[in-house]
Amino acid sequence: MSDGKLTHFDDGGKAHMVDVSGKPVTNRIAVAEGAIQMSAETLALVTEGRAEKGDVLGIARLAGIMGAKKTADLIPLCHPLPITKVALDLTPDAALPGIRITATVKTSGQTGVEMEALTAVSTAALTVYDMVKAVQKDMVIRDIRLRLKEGGKSGRFEAE
Repeated sequence: MSDGKLTHFDDGGKAHMVDVSGKPVTNRIAVAEGAIQMSAETLALVTEGRAEKGDVLGIARLAGIMGAKKTADLIPLCHPLPITKVALDLTPDAALPGIRITATVKTSGQTGVEMEALTAVSTAALTVYDMVKAVQKDMVIRDIRLRLKEGGKSGRFEAE
């Protein structure tokens, strides 16, 4: 756990972008996960390639990569980072039923890529929703969380 201080606020309580200029450049990685739950029928439409808009999982994978790269444009206090890797895994899960999404993001820099990994998962899930909402509007995007981060002063974090 941290010391409880919110780093995105200055001593006067105003939001600011954290100054990372004094931090060393280190290799960093973050892994986030989430899911989009849908009916078994909608899942079959996706896995069998019958969605009208095309390759749902392939397009969602690309959208997730783009989302990671655009995180600093979407989240006001995030630093633009030189991302060195973004990988997304979209796995159909009949037991859910739905798609489980995992994003891995890497960089060598002065701040972590947790937000990029979380944005990648969110963007991929939203893209799946967009592509099949014509057949099911009550899909649920759920359980988006950081699973792992490594690098930097705080070291390793792994969710239970």
